[in-house]
Amino acid sequence: MADTTQPETTEGDGPAAPAASAKPSKPSKPSKDEKRAGRLAHQITAFATSHGGAEGQIAHVGRGTVRIALVGADGEWGVLAAPSVESARRAAGLAGLTLHDDFDGDLAAKVRTGPYEWTRMAGIQLGGTANPPAPASRDA
Repeated sequence: MADTTQPETTEGDGPAAPAASAKPSKPSKPSKDEKRAGRLAHQITAFATSHGGAEGQIAHVGRGTVRIALVGADGEWGVLAAPSVESARRAAGLAGLTLHDDFDGDLAAKVRTGPYEWTRMAGIQLGGTANPPAPASRDA
């Protein structure tokens, strides 16, 4: 048997890396969902900035709609709509929004409502406007 010496290989040795003269790749364009999440994050950040901070909760509302409920540190509240839970969570993460699992307890206690909300929620019981009458049926 003949002794042959083979060069030692280290881990990671493999095909040579592309030459530096190779054309650099363009950064990929953000997807439609990433753009939406960015816009939502901007709106969340604007809300939080104008209300001294914010917390929120994400809830699936219906087909293709997810609600992001926002509660500002000053008690003001607002709602944004997202196309998916993933998009809503991505937007909340980009904006640094603290999320709650449910809209009850501590988060609900922070919401400040005014006379308009109370009369709309209670309706006629507290002197709010009654529901409009149903249109007359044409079958008669």
